[in-house]
Amino acid sequence: MRTFLPLALMMLSAFVAAATAQNLRSFVDSETPLLLDTYKDIHAHPELSHSEARTSGVLAAALRDAGFTVSERVGRYPDGSQAYGVVGILRNGAGPTLMIRADMDALPIVEETGLPYASHVTAKNPDGQTIGVMHACGHDVHTTVLIGTARAMAAMKSQWHGTLMLVGQPSEEIFDGAKAMLNDHLYERFGRPDRIIGLHDTSDLAAGTVGIRAGPSYSSVTSIDVVIRGVGGHGAFPQSGRDPITLAALYITQIQTIVSREEDPQDPTVLTVGSIHGGTKRNIIPDAVKLELTTRSYTDKSRDIVIQGLKEMAAGVTASAGLPPDRAATVTVLEDESAPAVYNDPAQTETVKATLVKTFGAENVFDIPRVMGSEDVGVFALPNHEIPLTYFRLGAMDPTKLAAAEAAGKRLPGGHTSRFEPLPEPTLRSGVTAMTSVALSLLQ
Repeated sequence: MRTFLPLALMMLSAFVAAATAQNLRSFVDSETPLLLDTYKDIHAHPELSHSEARTSGVLAAALRDAGFTVSERVGRYPDGSQAYGVVGILRNGAGPTLMIRADMDALPIVEETGLPYASHVTAKNPDGQTIGVMHACGHDVHTTVLIGTARAMAAMKSQWHGTLMLVGQPSEEIFDGAKAMLNDHLYERFGRPDRIIGLHDTSDLAAGTVGIRAGPSYSSVTSIDVVIRGVGGHGAFPQSGRDPITLAALYITQIQTIVSREEDPQDPTVLTVGSIHGGTKRNIIPDAVKLELTTRSYTDKSRDIVIQGLKEMAAGVTASAGLPPDRAATVTVLEDESAPAVYNDPAQTETVKATLVKTFGAENVFDIPRVMGSEDVGVFALPNHEIPLTYFRLGAMDPTKLAAAEAAGKRLPGGHTSRFEPLPEPTLRSGVTAMTSVALSLLQ
């Protein structure tokens, strides 16, 4: 009897796993139509960072309906305002606490997909300009997958033990949402998780597939404001002032040499000027130009080299224009809108990958490279990766379109573009299946 006990246990485990997979597939099949409706609704009603009132309400209501204890308006920004964070708790006996995180905010982009459920939402930016709003990064996918996972885990309570902590995070796009939730005592109020998982859709993989890597996965991001000052005046008499637009153009060109000539080429770094604000009329020389930048890297050394270079070159621009100290260019690092690199815990990620391979087959699970994109999900893992985190990628593209694009040496429109178009049904189906399978494996 003792000789055959390990074999019997292995056979029983395999039987239970097969039954669980079958039950999960059947459940996801039954839920997909409703999830598809939810996805299209969220996609058609995107909300910018700090404004996720409707989206958070949709998520909170869905979690309550699934049996979770839900708290809303979790998160506090530095100015004291409350964030639209959502926390859902489902306790199911003794065991570890698993946190599953999804982000909810959209981007200031005019949608050009032509989809029947495309966004036509507009909003005002801080400068009072009317801008389009679009889910151009897939947070509508993430939120809907979280809802589907909540329903699946509630329906399969007999197959796991512990506490499930679902987090709908606001303001990922400006990297202050995770910090806001921790600043509002997230872990003190709801418990510190033992493990964290999450996913991000991608235009590099077909729907029905996933990608994963252990260790460094997403780079850090640091947001920086630079103000180039000059002396304003009439456009017809530039000699009477100092044109900050010309100085800004010189500065933008010069700072690219920080990465190309001061950084170690084996330590990847990206420096991007994402917006320029200066002037009000074509024949007026303004007093100042504001530049909004991000720098991305995997090491503190690279980040510090960029920041120091930006400051030195700003001082050089001021000196070259002969401007007085009160007109000096300034460089401001926005720590509240920055995030550390995402580090996937190797041991936990190995378990997650093994589960994904069992769920989708090895041919649909890809080892992916680290990227220079950034995510603030790593903030939840706390400094020095205190809480094990695994953040994997979910294929979201039409397989036929993706194959055609690759054959032509092209890429489909990706995140942060006006034509980003996930294929909803198989993406949601595989997202819920992947996340639920992983959650079950970590809460055995």
